Amino acid sequence: MELLAAASLSYWPFVILFVSVGFVMVGISKLRLPAFVALIGAALIAGLMADKLPESRETSPLAEKFPDPGKTAPKFHFARAVEMTATEFGKTAGGIAISICFAGLIGMCLMESGAADKVVRRFLAAFGEKNAGVALLLSTYVLSVPIFFDTMFMLMVPLAKALRIRTGKDYLLYVMVICAGGVTTHSMTVPHPGPMAMVENLKVDVGLSIMAGFLVGLPAALGGWVFARWLNKRVEIPLRETPGSSLADLRKIVDKPESELPGFLVSIAPVVVPILMISFASFFTVAQGAAAEGRGWAQGLVSLCGGQTGFLTAMKWVEFIGDKNIALFFGTVLACIVLIRQRRLKFGELEPMFAAPLETAGTIILITAAGGAFGLMLRNAGMADAIKAVALDYKINILVLGYVVALILRIAQGSATVAMLTTSAMLYPLSVDAAGVSTLPVHQMYLFLSIGFGAFSCSWMNDSGFWVVSRLGGMTEKETLKTWTVTLTVVSLVGFAVTMLLSAVLPFK
Repeated sequence: MELLAAASLSYWPFVILFVSVGFVMVGISKLRLPAFVALIGAALIAGLMADKLPESRETSPLAEKFPDPGKTAPKFHFARAVEMTATEFGKTAGGIAISICFAGLIGMCLMESGAADKVVRRFLAAFGEKNAGVALLLSTYVLSVPIFFDTMFMLMVPLAKALRIRTGKDYLLYVMVICAGGVTTHSMTVPHPGPMAMVENLKVDVGLSIMAGFLVGLPAALGGWVFARWLNKRVEIPLRETPGSSLADLRKIVDKPESELPGFLVSIAPVVVPILMISFASFFTVAQGAAAEGRGWAQGLVSLCGGQTGFLTAMKWVEFIGDKNIALFFGTVLACIVLIRQRRLKFGELEPMFAAPLETAGTIILITAAGGAFGLMLRNAGMADAIKAVALDYKINILVLGYVVALILRIAQGSATVAMLTTSAMLYPLSVDAAGVSTLPVHQMYLFLSIGFGAFSCSWMNDSGFWVVSRLGGMTEKETLKTWTVTLTVVSLVGFAVTMLLSAVLPFK
């Protein structure tokens, strides 16, 4: 009887996963519930079904011991589930709300001022209309190295819309190449939080991780471009109205002679300046760690700042201006100035134009925060431990194991960052001996790559990126599943295949 109970207990988190994910799918597709309601409902279901939650009483009050005097009594399990759902919702919203609002305003200003169309015209002039997709892919791939995908997509999607209006075709291609380029760097390169966590957990050299992630990620992103071209010929996604960017106004801008548009540098500044500010802060963070390790280039930067004291003083200011919220605020100011000058507006006339993009941002924030709450409840329901226990029962290639575990965690809770952090922490003990020496037949970097590629595959309705692309790209949930979800999965599989091939040919061991 005890063995049966133990077996049932070990698989219980998978039951919770099945029920809660099923609720999201049925709630959104069949019952037509708002995504926010479905995700919060799934979070509550996962919390209520969990065997035990942190800082909660036992399910039965009869089994509970009285708390120490002066301490707040822990809440009962059901009440704690509700409290944790609300708390994680607030934490997630607090981390993304300001950035999403500012990025939405920048996008609106770029469209309304004609700046987005100006950038697109320069792209077409440099690469040609036939190569517009690959030009957008490569520019996104490079620019997105220091910036979160959600923010990057909001900044780049106005360019895709302007490009679609100008060329009259290939809207899905333009959106998908932005996704392929932005997601790959988000999951494969430092200083993004997921790769940073993997570098720490797997004891991988930071510089090597940047080089490997960027180089191996490139063929994966190009694979996404090839698939997006194929998909674009078979799936028609029209350019629809989205809040903050009227198609009629966009067409008027596109029809303008180039002499009536803002200059190229002015047009691209609201996008590039925030990225440079964030990149500069990321560079100083990497340099600080490299200087501590005795790297010559980093120590040279410290000397250039007048020594350690001067470097730390400079870093305080760099961290401030490189904070994503400050950088995007500065980008918003630049974008507003461009719009005011180009449209000859008074400052007070901006307020009505802000309403639509802020309304869209509010919807995205609600859905994203609800997805964060859902992910927390699944983690506290024991998903990570259950996956680890099952994985240890099967003797499989550890690179394959890293990919599969990251993929399962990604599907379960939505966050690629959480999937990378959790999987790398789980698998590191399996890759080293008692002395901490790697026991893998290949370099530890390949485990870093396999986990990273597995962590962004199969994005669906509990991932914030899904809703950012759906809402701002003007796609239905079904269309987003058929395009975004499949494209990311293809990029992930191509990257993993390249990783396995390189590990066989160049094990570096």
